[in-house]
Amino acid sequence: MVAIDRQPRQLALELPHEESLSRDNFLEGPSNAQALALIERWPDWANPVMMIVGPEGCGKSHLAAIWAAEAGARVVAAHTLTSAAVPGALATGALVIEHLEPKNFDERALFHLLNLAREQQAFVLITGRTAPSSFEVDVRDVGSRLRAVPTVTVMPPDDQLLRALLVKFCADRQMSVDETVISYLASRIERSFVAARKAVELLDAESLRLRRPMTRALAATVFRDQGSLPL
Repeated sequence: MVAIDRQPRQLALELPHEESLSRDNFLEGPSNAQALALIERWPDWANPVMMIVGPEGCGKSHLAAIWAAEAGARVVAAHTLTSAAVPGALATGALVIEHLEPKNFDERALFHLLNLAREQQAFVLITGRTAPSSFEVDVRDVGSRLRAVPTVTVMPPDDQLLRALLVKFCADRQMSVDETVISYLASRIERSFVAARKAVELLDAESLRLRRPMTRALAATVFRDQGSLPL
């Protein structure tokens, strides 16, 4: 007779982990210094319409949230913007347009918004992964407007900021880790914001599933089993 192990298996539940987007919770470093300076320099901008460009998870939305709180700006996703919604979007005199990417927005609506913002002397902060100068658009005037928007780029984190990000992501998930875990991860993952977040998420999930504390040994086991660290 085959013995059956009837002990219930623990499942690692993916619970939401709310991340603070306050100024006090923003991690500064050389990679994001220019973008942060832009936010803090408002309203003394060289152009009333500015854009922050950078890879996924680099803190663009965090910076935009800091500015929105300071400027009283509304926040809209680029793909949801319509011509009819433009006047209301600019009602406070400041607007954040999030995630502007090629082919994911209504060109005429954006053209209308940029023209109205100029007429009303409103401020607009745009975020996206790609500089708008490279966008292929059907409405020629939209292309010229976008090419005229000054951009500030967020670069990949340096070693110090990467370690700080790992600590922050652990704290956001209420994970208790020591320096050996942070050092192990920082020396092995890709130097990017997304890799840091995914590494912490994976380690947290495996720690819960295996009912083991967060240690360097656990990290080594987890990522050895994965074959490579998350990128």
